[in-house]
Amino acid sequence: MPPSFLTREGFQKLQEELDYLRTIKRQEVANRLHEAMEGGELIEDAEYEAAKNEQAFVEGRIQELEILLANARVIEGTGKSETVQIGARVTIREDDNEPEEYIIVGPAEANPRNGRVSNESPLGRALMDHRAGDQIHVEAPGGSFTVQLLKVE
Repeated sequence: MPPSFLTREGFQKLQEELDYLRTIKRQEVANRLHEAMEGGELIEDAEYEAAKNEQAFVEGRIQELEILLANARVIEGTGKSETVQIGARVTIREDDNEPEEYIIVGPAEANPRNGRVSNESPLGRALMDHRAGDQIHVEAPGGSFTVQLLKVE
């Protein structure tokens, strides 16, 4: 499996989620299953079925996080790099819109609404290896557009 690129903050958040799922959530689901089984007729018990589904989801997420963290490569901020790399904080502007600031991260912690863009997304891929001042053409599923890279930190 290829490495997952994570910031130190992203790695910590995923580790905390894994710890929570292993210790607290697993026990909550086990308690729900136990209560549902004591409730009587399991065949018709919607609570039992819901608890089983939640248990499957929790166990699947635990497995997903274990694999992701085992293959993680923690990236530090790029420091003095003049070009966009994973971990860089960038400021861009599209046309005459307000500037937008993003951190380039790996796909596992991407969240554009919170300013974290994946290096594998159309925007992130287009920004990689560019310098402040560059005009960058982005090919996205919704159409192409051009941004100006104002700052790389």
